[in-house]
Amino acid sequence: MEENDKQQGLQIELPVDVAQGEYANFAIITHGSSDFVIDFARVLPGVPKAQVKSRVILAPEHAKRLLGALQENVYRYEREFGEIKIPNQEPRTISPFTPKGDA
Repeated sequence: MEENDKQQGLQIELPVDVAQGEYANFAIITHGSSDFVIDFARVLPGVPKAQVKSRVILAPEHAKRLLGALQENVYRYEREFGEIKIPNQEPRTISPFTPKGDA
């Protein structure tokens, strides 16, 4: 790969069906020695079971990069729009996503 190719960056394709996204208001994060698993789910009033809508599996290094990127983006968001308030919840690093133990 030539130096010019490296400087142009990575092109990312976003298919139409993926671009619409999935709404999630709950996440379960688990980890083993070699990866982190984030299950994004949707909890709805009156529905006793939350359904996982998407699962993302990350290497530990990428999980840490994601954490940093989320922290930076929350900081930028709050600087522009004001503090994000989470009612009836103790302050945590990434709420309401609840960390869990080993996968």
